[in-house]
Amino acid sequence: MSTKEHVSRVRLLYKAILRLHRSLPLEMRAIGDQYVKDEFRRHKQVNPAEAYVFMQEWTKYYLTLGKQISVRSKEPLIGSHLSEDFVNHFNDDQAEQLLELHNAIKNPGEGSGNSAS
Repeated sequence: MSTKEHVSRVRLLYKAILRLHRSLPLEMRAIGDQYVKDEFRRHKQVNPAEAYVFMQEWTKYYLTLGKQISVRSKEPLIGSHLSEDFVNHFNDDQAEQLLELHNAIKNPGEGSGNSAS
C-alpha cells in the first residue's frame, strides 16, 4: 500500500470514529474524542508493523462501538472489560494512559491531567 493510500485510510478511520462518538453521552464523547485525537497524533511516525496493529485495533474499536450504539435500549452497554492477560501486555506508558483514562471516566469533573502532545 502506498503512503498516500495509508494516510487516506487513517484519515477515514479517524473521522469515522469521531462521527460515531457523536452518539455517545456528552462526557463520554469529550473524553473519547480527546483520547482518539491524542492517540492518532502519537502514532503519526510509527513503523509499518506498529501502524498495522494500530489500524487493526482502532478498526475493531470502531466496529464494536458501532454495534453497541446501534442496539437501542434504555441502558446500552458501551465498552467492554479488559482481561487481565490483555492488560498484562501493556508497557508502562500504556498502563499509565489506561489509569488516566479510567480516572477521567470515574471522576469526570476533576480533570484528567492529560496534556496535548
